[in-house]
Amino acid sequence: VGLYGLATIGLCLLVGYAKQISLGHAAFYGLGAYASALLATRAGLSPWLTLPVAVVVAMVAAALVGCPVLRLHGNYLAMATLGLGIVFTTVLKEWTDVTAGPSGFSGIPAIPFPQPFAKADANTLWLTWLFVLGGVALAVAFVNSRWGRALRAIGDSELASELLGIDTARWKLGVFALSAGYAALAGALYAHYVTFLSPEPFGFVFSLELLVMAVVGGLASVWGGLAGAFVLVALTEVLRRSMPSWLPGASGALEPVAYGLILIAVPLFRPSGIAGLGAALLRPPAPPRVPPGQ
Repeated sequence: VGLYGLATIGLCLLVGYAKQISLGHAAFYGLGAYASALLATRAGLSPWLTLPVAVVVAMVAAALVGCPVLRLHGNYLAMATLGLGIVFTTVLKEWTDVTAGPSGFSGIPAIPFPQPFAKADANTLWLTWLFVLGGVALAVAFVNSRWGRALRAIGDSELASELLGIDTARWKLGVFALSAGYAALAGALYAHYVTFLSPEPFGFVFSLELLVMAVVGGLASVWGGLAGAFVLVALTEVLRRSMPSWLPGASGALEPVAYGLILIAVPLFRPSGIAGLGAALLRPPAPPRVPPGQ
């Protein structure tokens, strides 16, 4: 939940506030994972150094890719980001001298901790959630600042934003790079957690999962990313355990079908997601209307 939530927070900033759809966000998650893992295994750097380097690498890559891609809008942007994800997984599979191809590579060092915490099994859990809370704090501060207001203006109308003097191209590129940094940090933590990488986890299905998490949690809410990650992770575990009893012979190939149905149903019945539902429940009731003349 922590790793997926961290990546989804960045996606909420991009899709929920700036209204820039992305169907290839798993590429930045994977780029962060491979960058950190390769630097740790090939260059012998400490994971404490490779984590920030992986974030910078992903943000630079997002800035370079975003310059032409973010000129597109709507369905064209969605298709371009989908193509980005496909290209990335193809490179991982074919560039065997670096990535070891489909077979993957192991020996990735875990994140070292100083004594007396070096032998604690839950270190990665606490570190991940420390980064998650830091990411939430950064995102909340961002959306409540003038930069966040600029992003909301761009999401409402790019033309009106330009007429007001907002450099929409620069702002879209900035939030695209920021969301990639969130995903790369989560991916780097994932790499040092599992200590093995192969291209399979970073395909289109994972990009779809991240988008579904953002939609279910609430695109226009930073906390919605975490809520959506929790719900989807729990739902995935339930489906994996119970689906064979409901549908004999069912396999993991049906998971994308379930994600697709959720992606259709949530915008229809609860567009604001879990975060919107929670806000509605916490909102104080409106005072009763008094008829005129009373």
